[in-house]
Amino acid sequence: MRKRVLAALVLSGLPHVTAPALAADPSARVAAAVEQAYRPLLKAYDVPGIAVAVTREGHSTVFTFGLADRQRQRPVTRDTLFEIGSVSKTFTATLVSYAQGLGRLSLDDAPSRFLPELRGSALDRVSLLDLGTYSAGGLPLQFPDAVADEAAMIAYFRRWQPSAPPGTQRLYSNPSLGLFGAAAAAAMGGDFAELMETRLFPGLGLKHSFIRVPASESERYAWGYGKDGTPIRVNPGVLDGEAYGVKSSAADMIRFVEAHLDPTRLDPPMRQAVQGTQVGYFRVGAMVQGLGWEQFPYPVSLERLQSGNAEPMRFEAQPAARLDPPRTPTGVTLFDKTGSTNGFGAYVAFVPAKRIGLVMLANRAFPMPARIAAAHAVLEALAAEEP
Repeated sequence: MRKRVLAALVLSGLPHVTAPALAADPSARVAAAVEQAYRPLLKAYDVPGIAVAVTREGHSTVFTFGLADRQRQRPVTRDTLFEIGSVSKTFTATLVSYAQGLGRLSLDDAPSRFLPELRGSALDRVSLLDLGTYSAGGLPLQFPDAVADEAAMIAYFRRWQPSAPPGTQRLYSNPSLGLFGAAAAAAMGGDFAELMETRLFPGLGLKHSFIRVPASESERYAWGYGKDGTPIRVNPGVLDGEAYGVKSSAADMIRFVEAHLDPTRLDPPMRQAVQGTQVGYFRVGAMVQGLGWEQFPYPVSLERLQSGNAEPMRFEAQPAARLDPPRTPTGVTLFDKTGSTNGFGAYVAFVPAKRIGLVMLANRAFPMPARIAAAHAVLEALAAEEP
């Protein structure tokens, strides 16, 4: 079987498939779908490099295209570190869910229970669930430029006034999700980055995922490329680690996806944490908002998936209908999350009932519709494979 697959890869000019992943024996059809969906993006959007990882029935493969560093001509590998942008929010949500499982917090708690500096502010009437689902009542996409340190952040949150009652609208927000993670770290009595790097990532079996990239991993860290082609990496910011600060590899990210497809492989506290992020809390337009992940009934048309990830969903307030009770992960559901920094773009999607998933990491933030369309085509090929 492996010889037939390798022959198909060579004859069709498909991307490099990393050697450790070849044991998964991806079908020629899936490999061709990855090639056809992603290689054209390199030229169309001047993307230096892309890593795509797919999984089906517990077998994963990493495909790599292009360069992690144009100046040094370093190729992308399965272990190249990319900034995953807002896909980081799914890890923050997992930490919150982990803290909940340990009894350190409840999603009904106000953030001021753990951050006493916020007591007496409008956030006393906002729950952690509201923060984790962007439904606090109008927290913006970004902090104002003047919020450059912790003191300014606390002052901002103390002054903030909602524009809508909590739980009635969704407005995508880094400060909202950032405060969600900061409250969890305080509830656990630790530093957010340290908790992620010493407890969460190891508990998920991730070996090349970081908030703070250590010197020993610096050679793996790709350069991102801005709109003008200049090499760039993410700038430090208030609550950046919580909202968009994870750097990870395709190999690690597909392992994270596989943990969602089969949480039984995890120790009980981490299993419960992962399962907690698959609960849906609000219906918002074409999708259901959970903690970190967004949800769509599967099969899902490309049009519906595009609508759920369109600019109005990222930049405009949307009516939100609370699900009572919350929707547990029953039936066939696609979970997804997009992410970007100034120099990187990411997309992750998986369908637990079908045991399929995909990760795309790139060192340019090319348009979201192109990311969704490419992923949708490959997921369709994965779903069409015979058991």
